[in-house]
Amino acid sequence: MFKKNFIFDIHTKIIKKQQEESTFVLSSCAVSNVISILERDMKEAFLDSFDVGENEIQLIYDSAIKEEAYRLEVTESKIKVVASDELGFAYALLEISRRFLGKQPFGFWMNQKLTPKRFIEIEPQVISSPDYAVRFRGWFFNDEVLLSHWNYQGDNENSFRMAYETLLRCGGNMVIPGTDLMGIKMRKLAADMGLYITHHHAEPLGAEMFARAYPNERPNYKENKELFLKLWEEAIDAQKDQKTIYALGFRGQGDCPFWSNDDSGDFDTDEKRGALISELIRLQRKMVEKKVKHPIFCTNLYGEIMELYDKGCLDLDEDIIKIYADNGFGKMVTRRRDNHLGRVKALPKNKKDYSGIYYHVSFYDLQAANHLTMLPNSVDFLNRELDEVLETGANKYWLINCSNVLPHVYYLDAVRRKWLGEKISDEEHSRTFTQTYYAGNEKVAGLYAKHADIMPVYGPNEDEHAGEQFYTENARIVAWHLIRGEQQNIKELNWCTKEIPLDKQMDCFADILISVLGKMEEYVRKCEEVSGELEEEQKKCFRSTLYLDAQIHMHCAKGMLLFTEGVKEYLEKNYMQAFYKLGMAAKQYETANQVMRNSEYGAFEGFFENDCFADIKHTAYMIRKLMGTVREYGDNIRHDSWYRELLYKPEDRQIFTQLVLDNHMTDEELWNVMEESL
Repeated sequence: MFKKNFIFDIHTKIIKKQQEESTFVLSSCAVSNVISILERDMKEAFLDSFDVGENEIQLIYDSAIKEEAYRLEVTESKIKVVASDELGFAYALLEISRRFLGKQPFGFWMNQKLTPKRFIEIEPQVISSPDYAVRFRGWFFNDEVLLSHWNYQGDNENSFRMAYETLLRCGGNMVIPGTDLMGIKMRKLAADMGLYITHHHAEPLGAEMFARAYPNERPNYKENKELFLKLWEEAIDAQKDQKTIYALGFRGQGDCPFWSNDDSGDFDTDEKRGALISELIRLQRKMVEKKVKHPIFCTNLYGEIMELYDKGCLDLDEDIIKIYADNGFGKMVTRRRDNHLGRVKALPKNKKDYSGIYYHVSFYDLQAANHLTMLPNSVDFLNRELDEVLETGANKYWLINCSNVLPHVYYLDAVRRKWLGEKISDEEHSRTFTQTYYAGNEKVAGLYAKHADIMPVYGPNEDEHAGEQFYTENARIVAWHLIRGEQQNIKELNWCTKEIPLDKQMDCFADILISVLGKMEEYVRKCEEVSGELEEEQKKCFRSTLYLDAQIHMHCAKGMLLFTEGVKEYLEKNYMQAFYKLGMAAKQYETANQVMRNSEYGAFEGFFENDCFADIKHTAYMIRKLMGTVREYGDNIRHDSWYRELLYKPEDRQIFTQLVLDNHMTDEELWNVMEESL
């Protein structure tokens, strides 16, 4: 028998079919929020048109549908959305938006514009929710200094709302809403959108940081047990009515081990450290169980905690999700800290281990990681690592460090596909991604596929490719030491250079940069060429994502290379040459910062304003401070020696009837004259 199609248009109503047992679910904030999202998408997708009559989207509760799943039944007059919980309804309505309206998971961040229609015809069909390869799937808004200062539609909460919405569109169900105070501030918004809340590895149970709550007390458990217990109790009370995955543990204040703040000698062995952590995890668990029915627990095996666990120094209950962490560069080994490179394998040894992962597509390590730019390793590499994660059974919990979302969309989309159980590669993912957001532009796809090929390689391991911090953090470290008159080996660089004299350390960085700069310049040239071929809206997006990424790398790499040359000239007491080279370096960093700010557009005006981590502009500032130090060594006490050499005719330089003929020059003015003269 002939079946008519469902007519989806601006007049389509979204109806909650209330039943007694469904009142709580259908009346939840999460369902109301996602209805509002779909209605907003409909306003973008449809022109106003005549009302065709009955054409409803009905939300129907069915306890037989498994948790977070849904079924869409499309008939002539209805789309029945059948689910048993708020996330099931949320995913279903967002799938309607994606499948029928065309609103893609990262459409907001990729400047996707829908072409309005009068209506869409949908054939009768039944659509079932996908099966996920991972149980708890989420993002950690860590190092979110861009997101926390960007006010979408005039309100910072809207910025986070759009980020959490994107996570839902990706099929995510779990979030650390932000870092420290921002996480606490945004916790309710995330919970109201139906997401499970979980916690930073430095904030057990999501409690306030001890050092903030008690600034005059030492963050030492043995000394201040009752104060720690009070903070943990308060955190449990604040979250007991929300969906929460309670992180158990005791790491320390900030991103460091607790024993770094203890000088008692009571924790001078791994065994003693592990014993206290194990004891406190058991205590925290009991505290939660007193107030929460059927709680879910996890603990982070991060950094030095992984090393303790690997040595058998931690005693953990089997049903606690053990979270293994990558090293910040996508490799499932323990991270490098300062000059210590453990690289302990960070995956369960037994498939029966109840486990998951904490994985970075963005990282901040004060050495070589990526915060403003994409993960510097390939999609092929990411696919291999995450396949191994799944093969070892670590599929209970995947928490992805997404930082500020926009710079990392490409790799966040890759991870989204992995928690759906898909196989991905550089070639395939680049095509799929550009098909979704660039109308299948093959040149854009080719550039995405080759992105990792232009990244600096600083070590022998496959993951040791550098993000933009390689150029910014290390330049500032060197400048600081030189301004203070310290010209020996800089220990903070030994992770990359080993313990060699400073001039040789500069050679080491220079060699790394020289090996990739040609490729970077060619890549940027191709980006500029492709950018010119894109239609205007796609061009804006391209110039604020992949093209911007490439330019940050190229200009900062050029700046760092010039900086190493300037430092070497300084060490050799060639002060004017050093001053000039350092000025050239500062200009490259300033260019990178300006390109970044110029890339902002539309909703993203001001997005990069608070770049305070990589802080490209501050890198230029520190180099200019160093220029001042160099000038004091090379110029004379009256600041007229270089002035005379650069501005006076040779026959006038030794005439001192008048010392100078113009105002003394600032460093910048002097450098500008130097640029014209040399």
